[in-house]
Amino acid sequence: MSRHLRILVIHPPAESEASLRAHALHAGLKEAGYQIIASLPADLHLPEQIARLQPDMIIIDAESDARDVLEHIVLATRNERRPIVMFTEDEDTCAMEAALEAGVSAYIVAGLQAERIKPVLNVALARFRHEQKLREELESTRHKLAERKVIDRAKGLLMLRHGLSEDQAYQKLRTLAMNKNLKLAEVAQRILDVEDLLG
Repeated sequence: MSRHLRILVIHPPAESEASLRAHALHAGLKEAGYQIIASLPADLHLPEQIARLQPDMIIIDAESDARDVLEHIVLATRNERRPIVMFTEDEDTCAMEAALEAGVSAYIVAGLQAERIKPVLNVALARFRHEQKLREELESTRHKLAERKVIDRAKGLLMLRHGLSEDQAYQKLRTLAMNKNLKLAEVAQRILDVEDLLG
């Protein structure tokens, strides 16, 4: 599966694509059987290029400070996250933390040897998938919590308006949801919306 990844390589605009590092990276990717779909400079056109190319993974090849490159990539991938691997010579801890905070899955300092590329990409992909799973679980938990609050507010309203117990209010919500073939939270939200309209 990992060998069929479509990889986009990005380098800072000032750095030459023909540098020894770039050559080593391209050679290592090809040796490992990966498909390089493009090699582009990090510039203002990057978001459109990423949207057009739809890479499975992004590799940043930056010899030195790559903050500008990261800004372009963060903007380009914020709506559709992808694993990002960064090969750099920048050992600055702040730069590393900023990169990981920005969504880089693997930050590799002085490690651009062809034979290391495959294991590095495998680890980055595994880490990205793990983080995606955690992100989805967190989003699901937030959504359930928000629904729970809406249901509780609607129950409170029914209890106040109709003199019902909490259990009776909940049963009323359930019955309405079943009759209208809606989720409990949707019925609860409609009740709250009507209350807002009528005051």
